[in-house]
Amino acid sequence: MSIRNFFKKHKKSIILGPWTFDLMLHEMEEKTQYEEHPDFITGEKPFICSQTEMSQNEKPFTCQQCGKSFKQKENLKVHTRIHTGEKPFTCQQCGKSFKQKENLKVHTRIHTGEKPFTCQQCGKSFKQKENLKVHTRIHTGEKPFTCQQCGKSFTQKVSLTLHMKVHTGETPYSCQQCGHRFTEKRSLEIHLRIHSGEKPYSCRVCGRRFIRREDLKSHTRVHSGEKPHTCPQCGKSFTQKGNLSTHMRVHSGEKPFVCVQCGSSFRSKTRMRIHTGGDYPFVCDQCGKSFKFKAHFNNHHMRIHSGEDCFVCHQCERSFTDRRHLENHAPQYLVTERV
Repeated sequence: MSIRNFFKKHKKSIILGPWTFDLMLHEMEEKTQYEEHPDFITGEKPFICSQTEMSQNEKPFTCQQCGKSFKQKENLKVHTRIHTGEKPFTCQQCGKSFKQKENLKVHTRIHTGEKPFTCQQCGKSFKQKENLKVHTRIHTGEKPFTCQQCGKSFTQKVSLTLHMKVHTGETPYSCQQCGHRFTEKRSLEIHLRIHSGEKPYSCRVCGRRFIRREDLKSHTRVHSGEKPHTCPQCGKSFTQKGNLSTHMRVHSGEKPFVCVQCGSSFRSKTRMRIHTGGDYPFVCDQCGKSFKFKAHFNNHHMRIHSGEDCFVCHQCERSFTDRRHLENHAPQYLVTERV
């Protein structure tokens, strides 16, 4: 209804005064609102085209190589870098490249030392928000990822994924030099440093170098005296969690590692390996000491039991059984030869 027709219908009411005029305007607003938005007044939900609903879940951008689809063209663009290997975002400090700009941003915090995400309970800080989220589960005890086969739970999904390979026996990553197999690629990469001699992690206090970051972290506790892992039964503390786990077997009496040849049981895997010679197959028949590599065994036997001095100082002709002793004797001499 137009405003003109409305006033013709209520012409007498207008004469009655301003109160009646306000009432008329309110009636006008309600009628207009009903005409434009009937569902607002009646509460009835308007009809939605099924085509519109489908378009909300539509993923029109599809990867031509693997068939994966995306809602946004930019997401497809980032995804294709998996196939092309393109890494357009490069760190100006170390030259490492990344597929996404956000990953580069997180990486630069390694150089700056920035850790913007802090735990409110213990004050520990993290470079990534996701790492803080996982860390808080230490305080809450939450372990949302559970193995369906054995019931063991984990704080991270990746830990559950790795654990499942225990049941499947899957070890897809193999060392080409020694044949040792691993459940994850990262473990193989670390293992290869044994062959290459690479030790990328260095102690700032004493300069000692390590293959793994975890080993360096444990080593620094030698200098700091920190022993964060404490036995709840006797109060004895340890620098490493694994040592505490082994120690707990003293109280429980558990000896889970059994020799298949003689049936002897051991609290730690290391003790059993020494017993069986599994990782140390070269045993000295004179003192019983075991070695992992034949070269180490030969050096031991030649230097210790033969009494032969293998390392000679060319300045004073003094000889030593160990290279380190020679280096300590004459650190200024850069060139030493083994005779």
